[in-house]
Amino acid sequence: MNGWKKLSVEEKWFKGVGYLLLSCFAAVCLIPFLIILASSFSEEREIIRHGYGLIPRGFTLESYRAIFKNPVEIVRAYGVTLFVTVAGTLISVFLNTMTGYVLQRKDFCWRNQFSFYFFFTTLFSGGLVPWYVLCVKYLHLNNNILALFVPSLISVWNILLVKGFMAGIPYELTESGKIDGAGDFTIFMRIIMPLAKPVIATIGLFTALLLWNDWYSCMLFINDDKLYNLQYLLYRMIGNAEGMRNIMAQTGADLDILPIESMKMALTVVVTGPIVFLYPVIQKYFVKGLTVGAVKG
Repeated sequence: MNGWKKLSVEEKWFKGVGYLLLSCFAAVCLIPFLIILASSFSEEREIIRHGYGLIPRGFTLESYRAIFKNPVEIVRAYGVTLFVTVAGTLISVFLNTMTGYVLQRKDFCWRNQFSFYFFFTTLFSGGLVPWYVLCVKYLHLNNNILALFVPSLISVWNILLVKGFMAGIPYELTESGKIDGAGDFTIFMRIIMPLAKPVIATIGLFTALLLWNDWYSCMLFINDDKLYNLQYLLYRMIGNAEGMRNIMAQTGADLDILPIESMKMALTVVVTGPIVFLYPVIQKYFVKGLTVGAVKG
């Protein structure tokens, strides 16, 4: 409060208008989430008649009952998704961080050649079929839970992001560690990693979002329904519900019985809930990880 009193009139107006605009923008960003939440508790016939709204029309839990009709299946899919997200994120962050650190080391004579090799893969790729053959025939990832995160462990974008961040860490810290007798891995774990928390949080969020929302890998590699992740299971539930609705339409049955539209919104709430609560925890690291090094002074 004392800091606000010390500001000039122009600064108070500037900050006031800025806060007002940011508050309006935040409210606009919040509206889609409120619509999703309200629609998930609305009756199907009300959504069909009036569309989506900010307030539930005909409050009901029918869509959530339909989703959790078989709770064991949902809980198992949640467990698979949590395991894949946590394990995949930890391993991927470690590998990408270590790779980015090595590529910016001044004493690594091949750093430019390896950096070009990684960058080249962002321009050209072998295509889906060779990638699938590699994963299934040579890595034996077919119908294996490892298939849900192993192909996504290395991200060139994350490596380049880490490389740019690591370039801002003084090389003298590495040299001082060597003088004290520390090995490269010890220097990386005890000196570099604590200083790299912002970029670790940033690529960790990117990776966690990628793994949490991934259903394509499950569709390609998984045949056992006990290994279905949450996204793919809910995708199949929507597909089955749409198929039943088409059959009912052909037979002239009442389409309002199946809460298709409200169930889509409820599925969105179920899927995005954990990520929405995770983001505020690492927001300060996320912003710093993206902006650090953008301005050199």
